[in-house]
Amino acid sequence: MLVKTRGIVLNYIKFRETSIIARVYTEQLGLQSYIVNSIRKKGPATRIALFQPLTLLDMVVYTSPSGGITRISEYKCGHPFQSIFSDIRKSSVALFLSEIISASVKEEEENEPLFNFLYQSIVAFDRQEENFENFHLVFLLQLAHYLGFGPASATEITDQVAFSAPTGNSAQPSVLHFQMFDSLLEQLMKNPQEAVVPNGKVRKELLNILIRFYQLHIDRLGEIKSLNVLSEVLAD
Repeated sequence: MLVKTRGIVLNYIKFRETSIIARVYTEQLGLQSYIVNSIRKKGPATRIALFQPLTLLDMVVYTSPSGGITRISEYKCGHPFQSIFSDIRKSSVALFLSEIISASVKEEEENEPLFNFLYQSIVAFDRQEENFENFHLVFLLQLAHYLGFGPASATEITDQVAFSAPTGNSAQPSVLHFQMFDSLLEQLMKNPQEAVVPNGKVRKELLNILIRFYQLHIDRLGEIKSLNVLSEVLAD
């Protein structure tokens, strides 16, 4: 059976000599994996660029009653990016977000509100020309609501993170340390356009708090491999 759907590419792995297996979050079918044949052949006609993280696709895909890996019948770019792949800061954020989405979204079924949030957020991020250094922080705060553990306040985040830390470790930040970031998190939640994060060091602290908050609610969310690169790129 063929299904027409939009999709958000999360990642891919190499498969055999010239093919890939792509993980795509789709509008109609949720999270799916597809074999894409002969896409890694050398030459100017290669279309591997369409499977970079967060690429938006219009697709016609095969489905199987038994599930598992299927194939894509047709695919094309659904929204040509203006800046995500040409700006190292944005491409680093895109890689980070694709890793977060891949680790936290597992349902192989339609979820229209979640898909629309992801799709529209990616388009907005691509179009944002400046002051996008906090985009990933706001995204994480908003995504949590679609995943079922959205915080009602910044204090809810910092309290959970602070009291989940092991006791008896003198190097462990205190509860007061985490509470220092309440006001900034509250701004990012309620008025993100006006929120001012003073520097990259503070931004990194906020991101670490949010990742720990996610880890408390998503068991399979382990180490985020792209985190170091993102922190370095957004260090200023």
